Amino acid sequence: MTHALIQPTGAAHTRIYAYGAARGEIAVPNEDLIGPIDSSDEWIRQRTGIVTRTRAVHDTDAIDLATDAAREAIEKSGVDAASIDAVIVATISNPKQTPSVSAIVADRVGSNPAAAYDVNAACAGFAYGVAQADALIRAGAAHYALVIGTEKLSDVVDPADRSISFLLGDGAGAVVVGPSDFPGIGPTIWGSDGSKAEAVGMNGTLTQFRDGEVPWPTLRQEGPTVFRWAVWEMVKVARQALEAAGIEASDLAAFVPHQANMRIIDEFAKQLKLPDTVVVGRDIETTGNTSAASIPLATHRLLEEHPELSGGLALQIGFGAGLVFGAQVVVLP
Repeated sequence: MTHALIQPTGAAHTRIYAYGAARGEIAVPNEDLIGPIDSSDEWIRQRTGIVTRTRAVHDTDAIDLATDAAREAIEKSGVDAASIDAVIVATISNPKQTPSVSAIVADRVGSNPAAAYDVNAACAGFAYGVAQADALIRAGAAHYALVIGTEKLSDVVDPADRSISFLLGDGAGAVVVGPSDFPGIGPTIWGSDGSKAEAVGMNGTLTQFRDGEVPWPTLRQEGPTVFRWAVWEMVKVARQALEAAGIEASDLAAFVPHQANMRIIDEFAKQLKLPDTVVVGRDIETTGNTSAASIPLATHRLLEEHPELSGGLALQIGFGAGLVFGAQVVVLP
């Protein structure tokens, strides 16, 4: 006799209920970093648009930052922490390879025994997490999900590395995702190009470090390669996300790309032909590049500075190490 299995189904639609944020405790201006890279404040501003970046103190790690951001998102969402049954954390700076950041954060914020796992998709990690939360809830595998992007990149940077050291900051951004009466998260356009994985990533492995073959591994990048890829290829992905969501660029209230470089952000806006009515996230100027945390941090700041954006459409796109990318249109809470 064949027994029919029960397969759950969930809500027809999902949306983001609220954003939370946590930034490193220290503001680090360009002047503090120019010595080891033999540079200047003017050079950094012209190349990246960064004036200062936030970094965490020694005893604060990516888990602490994630916890603070998550608590704010939960409080603003109005959802009981105990009702959150999935916690997804995007990070490349877990201080330990295991246990996951997500399991620890779930316990700290009162969401035990939520399903919890980490995503390693670098600067696209938050977009990946939102895509998975949306899918889990609509499939009936979860009812409410907490998605966090968190990084303490100051732990994995060489101060003397001229390719990336001055770009990076520390912080975390979080959202609560749940069922909705209307479509609040558009289709995700995501993918990767591992053939160019060497363009940005770690310059060694932990086993090589253990065996004395390399110094402590740090992030490195081929700046021109990453810039060209981001500007030309990621604009195509952004357009695909708009088309998949059934909207035009003129329908957007906000555009929040990964905060990689101000020149990339400006070129993005130009290529997409965004009208002046679209508010563009430029959190990189005072926060720096925070990888998986950059999109939620920038969106959180936009909502604080422009509360009128609430209920509007925002295009969010992440891209980074491993040449991984993800983009979706969301309704802002």
